[in-house]
Amino acid sequence: MKKILVTGGAGFIGSAVSRLLINSSPHQVLVVDKLTYAGNLESLSPVSKDSRYAFSQIDIVDQPAIKNLFSQFSPDIVVHLAAESHVDRSIDGPDDFIRTNVVGTFVLLQTALEHWRGLAAERKKSFRFLHVSTDEVFGSLGSDGFFDEETSYRPNSPYAASKASSDHLVRAWHHTYGLPVGITNSSNNYGPYQFPEKLIPLTIINAIEGKSLPVYGTGENIRDWLHVDDHAKALLLVAENGGLGETYNIGAHNERTNIALVKAICALLDELAPNASIGRHESLISFVTDRPGHDARYAVNAEKIERDLGWRPRRSFEVGLRETVQWYLDNRAWWDRVRSGAYREKQSGIAV
Repeated sequence: MKKILVTGGAGFIGSAVSRLLINSSPHQVLVVDKLTYAGNLESLSPVSKDSRYAFSQIDIVDQPAIKNLFSQFSPDIVVHLAAESHVDRSIDGPDDFIRTNVVGTFVLLQTALEHWRGLAAERKKSFRFLHVSTDEVFGSLGSDGFFDEETSYRPNSPYAASKASSDHLVRAWHHTYGLPVGITNSSNNYGPYQFPEKLIPLTIINAIEGKSLPVYGTGENIRDWLHVDDHAKALLLVAENGGLGETYNIGAHNERTNIALVKAICALLDELAPNASIGRHESLISFVTDRPGHDARYAVNAEKIERDLGWRPRRSFEVGLRETVQWYLDNRAWWDRVRSGAYREKQSGIAV
């Protein structure tokens, strides 16, 4: 059994990692989350009563609190997912992105370095700091080609720039101080428990309620979609078996234009939740002014993680999207509480 610290563990990807750890491993898990708008302890309710699970409400920029947490928990692995992650929010207010994604990562690296240096030889040898990043650090692709681990960084949004900055910090702490790190850059995630501001859950929920389905520009921007459960399995594989200082791209080769994705969701809702007052859900689509600096295409080459660690995504996009639409249909209480803010009132001040 290892002690695994998951930062941002009440978020979309972090909660998937935490649920996977409790359900599929013997490890002890400490979730750390500031519980901003996107952190939701209800996403951890399936595992919250397990004796190997614990939670602490801490801002990762709070160095004394983080240092105390490392001292008390003494992790063997840190999976660093805490981040501000929505591009639109970064355009409107980049301050929080710099604070959390850059300064917060620096605080964690400094604390992890001091912790690692103080470990006994055997634990020191097996310690890992896994930094979870995004393919958006690479910028935008043309109509062909893929991002790989050697692609130059060209971030185009404040969010992408903040994540690129944190990636560089992690590499520097490895090369300068020897901290045993790994970095992953994944494509767009989707699946259950995703905050409703993101494209897929926003489209599903708006369509269920008969509201407009906004699509930026002409909808021809392309993204590579990865199911969050496949991503979580890849992250744990890298955390435990990845090479020191190595970077792994994680993607599923599921490229779709935004408009094709929205139409696919509409078709699934026509089948799974027909609404006579709406008719075809596709009629709800509306095109809105494109956001500034909207990258045209992302696509990830995931050959390295497949070759070196044997990881492959298990869900086809068609199956994963159908399951996701059905999950939001079956879990209206969850997303109603998210949108109303009731989930935040319940968890205010919680610390275990």
